[in-house]
Amino acid sequence: MAVVDEKKPHKLHLLIEDYPYAVDGLEIWGAISTWVQEYCAIYYPLDSAVASDTELQSWWAEVRNVGHGDKRSEPWWPQMSTIHELTDTIITLIWVASALHAAVNFGQYTYAGYMPNRPTISRRFMPEPGTTDYEKLESDPDGYFLSTITNQPLTLLGVSLIEILSRHSSDELYLGQRESSEWTADAQALEAFERFGKRLEEIEQQIMTRNSDHQFRNRVGPVKVPYTLLYPGTSDIGTAGGLTGRGIPNSVSI
Repeated sequence: MAVVDEKKPHKLHLLIEDYPYAVDGLEIWGAISTWVQEYCAIYYPLDSAVASDTELQSWWAEVRNVGHGDKRSEPWWPQMSTIHELTDTIITLIWVASALHAAVNFGQYTYAGYMPNRPTISRRFMPEPGTTDYEKLESDPDGYFLSTITNQPLTLLGVSLIEILSRHSSDELYLGQRESSEWTADAQALEAFERFGKRLEEIEQQIMTRNSDHQFRNRVGPVKVPYTLLYPGTSDIGTAGGLTGRGIPNSVSI
């Protein structure tokens, strides 16, 4: 989907330009990357500061040896001995727990809220040619399909679950937001976080501009529904939650 290109803003050239998830995602990734690098630089000026931080090293040892004990011997684990390894790890964790989750989660109800689009189970095997069921499939494919998927009670349960998963809470904190400025007394960290929030708001405007550009057909699709799953929602302060199909939570615990 992309090739390395040092001349591009994110050092990647997308092979498909009209690819909403990739285009918006790279912007979000870049904003997270800048924020993490600026924040870590305040407290870790040298690689030796990372390697000698006993609390950081204990946390990483737990992540690797306890949290993922079955994979602890894999060669791809960062050693957590350099600033680069630290920032890359944190950027990835923030991305997975915020933007990636938002992109795959908050659009579920729009599609799967109509159960035939994505049934949770099929209760029958595909019928074999020459059988009575195969004749039913040929004569009434829609009716036969409906007879194979979940019944009404289970459908209601499944749709309700998908609605809950797709709903933003009314007190949601979105990426780049804090309840107050008292999370740290460090002026440098507060200034870096403010820049992070402003950059996310700029990305919001860029997303809306791309969605209104008719050359990008995949951003709205044939049903004219704009792609907003990676719209950060940072500028949405004090608004109600719900099935908005937009907004990147500050983090998730699923």
